[in-house]
Amino acid sequence: MTKVIKVMALGSLLAASALYGASTAACAGCHGQHFEKHAMGKSKIVKDMSKADILVALKGYKAGTYGGAMKGLMKGQVAALSDADMKAIAEMIKGGAGTATDKATSHAAAAAVAVSKVIDINAKVCDPERIKKEDLGNKKEVDETVLGLRKTSLFDENVAPQKIKEDRPAPGTAPKFERAYVNAPPMIPHSVEGLLPITQKNNQCLGCHMPDVAKSVGATPIPPSHFTNYRPTTVLKNGNLVKEGKVVGIAKGDMGNVSDIKLAKAKKLNHLYQGRYNCSQCHAPQANVKTAVGNTFKSDGLTDEFKSHSNLVNMMDDGVK
Repeated sequence: MTKVIKVMALGSLLAASALYGASTAACAGCHGQHFEKHAMGKSKIVKDMSKADILVALKGYKAGTYGGAMKGLMKGQVAALSDADMKAIAEMIKGGAGTATDKATSHAAAAAVAVSKVIDINAKVCDPERIKKEDLGNKKEVDETVLGLRKTSLFDENVAPQKIKEDRPAPGTAPKFERAYVNAPPMIPHSVEGLLPITQKNNQCLGCHMPDVAKSVGATPIPPSHFTNYRPTTVLKNGNLVKEGKVVGIAKGDMGNVSDIKLAKAKKLNHLYQGRYNCSQCHAPQANVKTAVGNTFKSDGLTDEFKSHSNLVNMMDDGVK
């Protein structure tokens, strides 16, 4: 009897270890603490799936044989999971225990690839030896093959564009890139497969980058400037166009001279300003490309802090009288 109890206790301990090792904390940001949400508005509600279906999905995501729009994102999330991990996760989900918010946050902070490190993508481009070699201003004679970006004879127009390798890691698995200058829009370090195009009604970036979720999944949060409307309040009053409370006129189709309105009053919002909904308009995916020329640009004030953070919301009035 004692032996049976010991075996049962050991089995329970092993099961508990598997459950502990395969935490669902990083999933809560998109799927909800009890897996009750459509992740990014697209996934199935996982709590309603059977344990067998959850296992099929997890294994399929890892193998790259399962999924639609979420396929690229989920492949990176499950890449390191073993079959035992997946089984334990399925059991946890169907057990309905849920994930406490503080555990979700601490788990993601520990698991995020690039919490404390950002990559300088201009390191090779700014190499002093390369810059010296390409500095045409200090040369007495300049060969035609070094003029322009083609690096070939000006009489040879048969130059194919460089092929771009878009082999970026899945979201959640890629280290972040340094900003090229203060408040530069951060480049997208991960694959955008299945995430584009972005529309007003379908923006999968928000699932990870909204401030209340970003920390729990190790993503860069959308800054306060994107939750602010800086455009002047414009209304039609008594036949006149009024901007920021000032009558600017509306004669012969003219929308009014607003040159004397220096700055609109910023309006803080509790939702993402719709003028910012198209993330990829400013945030470009990073491609693995060998640059044609060296880069001599040096940004003023690009401290270690600003290589990975923004203070744009405090600088919007800079230079405005």
